This record gives sequence, C-alpha cells and structure tokens, in this order.
Amino acid sequence: MAQQGAYYVPHGSRWPIVGSIGLFTTVFGAAHWINGNDGWRWVMFAGIAVLLVMMFGWFGTVIRESIGGMYNRQVDTSFRMGMIWFIFSEVMFFGAFFGALFYARSLSVPWLGGEGHGALTHDVLWSSFTAAWPTNGPQGIGGAFETMAPWGIPLLNTLLLLSSGVTITIAHHALKAGQRKKLLAFLAATVLLGATFLFFQAHEYIEAYTHLNLTLQSGIYGSTFFMLTGFHGLHVTLGAIMLTVIWFRCAKGHFDKEHHFGFEAVAWYWHFVDVVWLGLFMFVYVL
Repeated sequence: MAQQGAYYVPHGSRWPIVGSIGLFTTVFGAAHWINGNDGWRWVMFAGIAVLLVMMFGWFGTVIRESIGGMYNRQVDTSFRMGMIWFIFSEVMFFGAFFGALFYARSLSVPWLGGEGHGALTHDVLWSSFTAAWPTNGPQGIGGAFETMAPWGIPLLNTLLLLSSGVTITIAHHALKAGQRKKLLAFLAATVLLGATFLFFQAHEYIEAYTHLNLTLQSGIYGSTFFMLTGFHGLHVTLGAIMLTVIWFRCAKGHFDKEHHFGFEAVAWYWHFVDVVWLGLFMFVYVL
C-alpha cells in the first residue's frame, strides 16, 4: 500500500524496451515502404503489433498498481502534470499545422500574387496568378476543385462534438455523485457521438474525392485541408478508443468519487479535441 510521503517507484519493467523496439521497427519499416520497397510494409505492421502489445501490457500494469493502492497523492500529482504536458504538446502539434495554414493563406499566396516582396516573383514567374483563397497554386496543381460547404456535414460534426463535450461532463458529475447507471449511459453516449463524427467525416472524404475533386494533390488548400482534418480525425479515433476502455473500467468499478484520474485524463483529452475542432471549423471551413 502507498504511504504518504513515500513515492512509489516500480521495479524493473520490460515495457519501455519493448516499446522502443516496436517504435524503431515501425518507423524503419515505414521508411522503406514509403521509398518503394513494398515488402517492408509487413515490418511496419509487425512494429505496430509490438506497440499494441506494449500498450496493453503497460497500461494493464498501471491499472493493477492503481487498484492495488500503490499510488498516493504525490503519484497522482505526477500523473496530472504528465497529462497536462502531453496535452500541451498536442496544442503545439496542431499549432504548427494551423501556422502552416495561416502562413500559406496570409503570406505566401499574397506574395505570389504580387504583394510586398513578391512583386518580382509575380511579374517574372506567374504574372497570371491571382491571389485568392482557396487556391491550388500558380500551376493549378491537381486541376480545378470545389471546397466543402461548411453548413452541411462540417456543421453537423460540430454539433456532434459539442454534444459529446456535454455528455462527458454529465458522466463526470455522475461519477463524482456515485451514480453508476447515469455514468455508464452518458459515457456510452459520448463514444457513440464520437463514432458518428468519424462516420460522417469518412463520408465527407468520399464526397471530396469523388465529386469535388478535392484531394491531397489539390495544391496547398487540399494538403492543409486533409492534414488538419485528418490528424484531428485520428485524435477523435484515439479519444473514442480511450473512452471505450474507460467505460469498461467504470463498469468494473475501478473508480470512485475521490479517485478517478484515469477518467479525468481522458475527459481532458476529449475536451481538447472539441476545442481544436471549433478552431478547425472556423478557419478551414467557414473563413
């Protein structure tokens, strides 16, 4: 059992080295596959499998330690700080991509159109280029395309994610109030809303490729569109998986009114995903 003032330090664990091997194998195989060696994709998949084994094993160890009462308030504080820094790193991750969008839209495209220091470039290289957004570049890379209207699926997905932020908050309050049925119901609703969001995003991508000719090859607009929405969709997927795991943990009674940081950490992450989508909806779809 944990003692106040005694910080729990686990014994030697195999999971860090297993994770390192899996990560190296995944990147090594992916690098060769991207460079045209098709057989190396199986090496990448093997690395991903090792990473999944590591994640299940390591998280399982942490859960057993937590249930076993090995963590005290100091360890809880460490977990909270770790999650805060992780979310901060995610803020920087998306900040870089939003920065690329703003740089291309507010600086590069006007320069290519002749503004400021780009006057010579415009006159000599692309005198026929008009600085307008969205654009696929001076050479019309990828051909003509249409943008995704914001008031259809994107607006619906915005409402879905905002609703999921409400349901996860209600579930959190239910956990603190000891209302397990309400907790499980609203947590399940959050997972369902996230899955519905992903369904409509997949439908949106099919529509973009088959009817709008909006692809990754559609110049700077296409690349930034899919880069931002795609990575966000990946984060929604990861968040939905984590919420599903938390649902099973709640069903097993792993959390109580006072000790439930595992739930809180996932809730923090989900709220972060919601906020990122609001910025993405405004700057990618509306403006």
